[in-house]
Amino acid sequence: MQTLVREMRGIPYFLLKAYLQELGGELRAEDLVCGDGWSVRLERMPPFRLGSLEVGQTRLTMNLEDGVAEDFLARFALKTLRAGA
Repeated sequence: MQTLVREMRGIPYFLLKAYLQELGGELRAEDLVCGDGWSVRLERMPPFRLGSLEVGQTRLTMNLEDGVAEDFLARFALKTLRAGA
């Protein structure tokens, strides 16, 4: 079992929950999504500020069984990939 903590900026809390559900998770509580061999707890954080710019932040605490960790992280990375010019 692995526990990973990640802080994500720029992706809204509600959208992260939706992505986790699209990856096969089930909403078990307002801040907990569980899938086969994994669970993720989401925590809203104060916005990140850079001058007058303010960006939302979410802390994700991921509990991953060793057999699903690599696949889950790869699929989650694709869901949350953002590209810019």
